[in-house]
Amino acid sequence: MEPGEKTVHKGIFLLPNALTTGAMFAGFYSIIAGINGHYVAAAVAVVVAGFLDGLDGRVARLTNTQSDFGVQYDSLSDLISFGLAPALLAFNWSLSSMRDISPLAGKLGWLAAFLFVACAALRLARFNTQVSTVDKSYFQGLASPAAAGTLVATIWFFNDQGISGESMRWLIWFETVILGLLMFSRVRYFSGKSWPSGDRIPAGFLFLVVLVFVLLAIDPPTVMMIIGVFYVSSGLVMTILGRKAWKNRRLKRQAKGRQSADKDEAES
Repeated sequence: MEPGEKTVHKGIFLLPNALTTGAMFAGFYSIIAGINGHYVAAAVAVVVAGFLDGLDGRVARLTNTQSDFGVQYDSLSDLISFGLAPALLAFNWSLSSMRDISPLAGKLGWLAAFLFVACAALRLARFNTQVSTVDKSYFQGLASPAAAGTLVATIWFFNDQGISGESMRWLIWFETVILGLLMFSRVRYFSGKSWPSGDRIPAGFLFLVVLVFVLLAIDPPTVMMIIGVFYVSSGLVMTILGRKAWKNRRLKRQAKGRQSADKDEAES
């Protein structure tokens, strides 16, 4: 081998990629279940995909089995599980009924679903190109698993309440469009990838985890929808406050510069 030549390692890491495959399988099952009218099963499958997607990245980091192949494979899996699956579920459960209003409304229904998928693909492509340079503490744009989870939790909640998708079609249309646009926006969201920084976590965090599990056991769709809405709103609030703080710092620097200039002019 020539000096400086890069060694190409054959094979892939089994455990994280097996979890990624499980997430993709859950997303594909969600598509099939939604087409067959099993909307709750389709929503649950997307939630399972989200759990496996979070687990594969954590396992890869803990076992030091991260790879470029894993990053690309994970993105392709995410596009199916958190792009196609929730968009098709929203269309099959609710948006398809918009054609009963008018041909134009029918087009708006499937175009909203397409927009969600396209924004998920654009966000994943942007993330892959910036993965080595972005701040690990924050996501730029709403993460596709969070967008998918919020959308399917809303569908699960209304379906659990016996509310038809036809009666909620405009709400689902609006939510699908907004979540899609947020994925490719510059709104910052807390990622949690760099936390906790050590081997130990605060005791209060463990209590919070237990509380969430208890609430999920009582009413899974309601709790997940509330968590999703809260997380989506948190990014908007954090971005607005961050811009206000940046603007205040800029005004202070400008005021300090003017004071310094006035002082130099007075001394001269």
